[in-house]
Amino acid sequence: MSYIKRIIEEDLLDKLSASGAVLVKGPKSCGKTATAKQYANSVLEMDRDKQVPIIMATNPQLLLIGNTPRLIDEWQEQPEIWNYVRHEVDDRNAKGQFILTGSANPSDDVKLHSGAGRFTVLQMDTMTWQELGYSSGIVKVSDLLQGFFPNFYDSGISLDFILDKMLIGGWPTLLNESTKNAIKMNSGYVDLLCEVDMSRVSGVKRDPLKVRSLLRSIARNTATLVDNKTLEQDVKISDRNELSRNTISEYLDALSRLMILYEQPAFNPHIRSSASLRKSAKRHLCDTSLAVAALGLDKESLLKDMKFTGFLFESLATHELNVYAKANDATIFHYNDSYGLEVDAIVQKRNGDYAAFEIKLGVGYIEIAAESLKKFAANIDTTKMDVPKSLNIITGTGMSHRRPDGINVISLASLGK
Repeated sequence: MSYIKRIIEEDLLDKLSASGAVLVKGPKSCGKTATAKQYANSVLEMDRDKQVPIIMATNPQLLLIGNTPRLIDEWQEQPEIWNYVRHEVDDRNAKGQFILTGSANPSDDVKLHSGAGRFTVLQMDTMTWQELGYSSGIVKVSDLLQGFFPNFYDSGISLDFILDKMLIGGWPTLLNESTKNAIKMNSGYVDLLCEVDMSRVSGVKRDPLKVRSLLRSIARNTATLVDNKTLEQDVKISDRNELSRNTISEYLDALSRLMILYEQPAFNPHIRSSASLRKSAKRHLCDTSLAVAALGLDKESLLKDMKFTGFLFESLATHELNVYAKANDATIFHYNDSYGLEVDAIVQKRNGDYAAFEIKLGVGYIEIAAESLKKFAANIDTTKMDVPKSLNIITGTGMSHRRPDGINVISLASLGK
C-alpha cells in the first residue's frame, strides 16, 4: 500500500527545524510511524527490538546512535529514554535530531524532566476526509477564519456514502477494505483495547467487561455534555453493570493516555446576556468507527436510529475540524449556555479570530442551525471581542452554498484545511 501524504507533515518539518526533538503522539494505528519514517534517516523500534531492554539497562546512549533525524518508535515502552534524549539534545546543540512516536502517554509516576526548549509536541489523529480523498478541500478552514467563502458548485454526497465512511473510519490500514471487513477489524481494535491496552497503560489489571461498558456509554453519549455521574447511571441502566465514580475516573484517564478519548473544551466568550456558560467538555472517541464498533452497530442499525447517527456525524465533523484547526494554529471549542443556546464547534486562532459551526447530517435542520448561529453572533459583546469571522453549517447530504443571510452551508465533502 502506497503512503498517503498527511496534513501534519508541514508542521512536523517546522518543528524539526525549530527544536532538537519532536514528539509525535496519537492513537495506535493512526499512522504516526509511517509518517515519521518519511523524514527519519534511522529507526529504532522500542517495542520490537528484543535487545532494547538489555541496552537500556547497560548503556542507553547506544540506542541514540544513528543518522538524524533518528526515529525512536513507541518510546513509552522504555520511558526513561526521554531523559537520555533530552541530555543528548543538549550535548549536540543541534536541531532536528530525534523524532519520538508514541501511542500512549507514560504514567504520572514516571519521572520525566521537562523537555522545554528541547522538545516540541505534535498531536496526530486518524485520517481526515481530505487526506483520504473523500473531500475536495475547496472550502478551507483557513479561509473561513478570514471570512472568505469560495464561489463553486458541488453536488453533495449520499447518506449511504457517509455511513460507510463512518463505519470504516480514518485508519490508514483500512483504506482498501470493504465496509464488512472494516467493521470486523474495528471490533478487534476495541477488543484489544478492553483486554490488553487498558491494563498495559494502567500498570494494573482492568476488567475488560467494565472497560467495554464504559466505552459503550461514551459511544452512546458521543458529542454531548456528559459528566461522570451520567456515565455511571448510563452504564448501570444500559449494561446492567456497576462502575464506581472513582473507577470511571481512572478508566477515563487511561483512555485519555491512550489518546482514544478526546475532549472538546467549552468556549468562554464575552456575551451580552446574563446566561451562564457551561464549562464541561464534550467527549468524543478518537474515531467514529470506534463508537460504532463499541456498540456493535452496522449500517442498518445506523439507518434505524438517525438521531444517534446525527450525533455520530457531529463527532466525525468535529474530528475533521480539529485536524484542520491545528493545521491553522487554532483550537476547537463548543458553546453551550444556561438559556439552551448551543453551537457545535468554535474554531479559534491564537490571535483571537474565530469561526462558528453548526453540524447537521441532513438539510432538514439547516434553518434551525442558522437561527442558533445568528443568536450566538448577536449575543457577542462587541465592546470586548469581535464577532465571528464566519458563520457556517457543515452538512452531510446537502450541497455547499452561501445563503442570502451570509451563513455558509458546507458539505463535509468540500471541507479542508
